[in-house]
Amino acid sequence: MITINNITKKYGVTQVLEVEKLVIPKGQSFGLVGNNGAGKTTLFNILLDLIRPTTGIVTSNGIPVHSSEEWKNFTGSFIDESFLIGYLTPSEYFEFIGDLRNMNKADVSRFLAQFEEFFNGEILGKKKYLRDLSKGNQKKVGIVAAMMGNPEVVVLDEPFANLDPTTQIRLKSIIKILTENENITVLISSHDLSHVTDVCQRIVVLEKGTIEKDIQTSVETLEELEVYFSA
Repeated sequence: MITINNITKKYGVTQVLEVEKLVIPKGQSFGLVGNNGAGKTTLFNILLDLIRPTTGIVTSNGIPVHSSEEWKNFTGSFIDESFLIGYLTPSEYFEFIGDLRNMNKADVSRFLAQFEEFFNGEILGKKKYLRDLSKGNQKKVGIVAAMMGNPEVVVLDEPFANLDPTTQIRLKSIIKILTENENITVLISSHDLSHVTDVCQRIVVLEKGTIEKDIQTSVETLEELEVYFSA
């Protein structure tokens, strides 16, 4: 589904990313972990053509992301609050994204109904602008919007950050349901080793921009990661 070939990224003389080859097959739930500055967000930004690599190419379903817009039709993503439109209310934003995804108002309402518990009464019907919501509630909006329109690829950068424990648990349940669909490829970066091992079939460890580990998740994975990061 997603293929990364010879990707590097340099800022001046400083190289922040060097990934020779990485293939993420269709239907896989893929986790990316690493310390601050490891290159996780940079890699996701390149995957989404938000920044251009210094060298290399990324393809999504055979489509080069840097030279075509077609991959956007089947990709949902949320990196940070810059993806939101601050002067809209959550309801207006969901309708805007729904329109982009060829969903009418009834489609949007039906879709949002399944996230009532996740929203916890704090998102819809409050008439607050997105810019005035807490970081956690902004994240809730962005994550749910990324899932609109039946995307084949969903990319979430640090989805558990800024969420309270109850919401994190609810989000894990949502992601697990999403990953049960073999037609959906889910990519998640996270600092939370427990959560990411819980929801991802495969975990890649980035260290200073390079891949240090590529693990098929098992009952030993969390301990293996804890040992690695405590060394």
